[in-house]
Amino acid sequence: MRLKEEQVRRLAEKVYNDLQADGLIVPRGEQKTVVAGIADAITRNFAEEQKLERDAERLLDETISSMGRGAADIDRRRMLKMIKDKLARERKIVL
Repeated sequence: MRLKEEQVRRLAEKVYNDLQADGLIVPRGEQKTVVAGIADAITRNFAEEQKLERDAERLLDETISSMGRGAADIDRRRMLKMIKDKLARERKIVL
């Protein structure tokens, strides 16, 4: 998923405001600083997910090419999801 910087900032503000309103956090710093930290975490998470997607596509292509004719019956979307799930578990990424 690709979000613009402004969208990530608004999402971070929403997360901050909701957590604070529910009493789940007691910020120790300025709201602006905390929101920037949340936005940074969101951006890093999206980058990790994009890398996972690229790696899964590469592994799928390698697997299919190594299978030769047997790959004709493979459901590419299903196989890609299985590979992504496995990589996510190994890398401890929540999708």
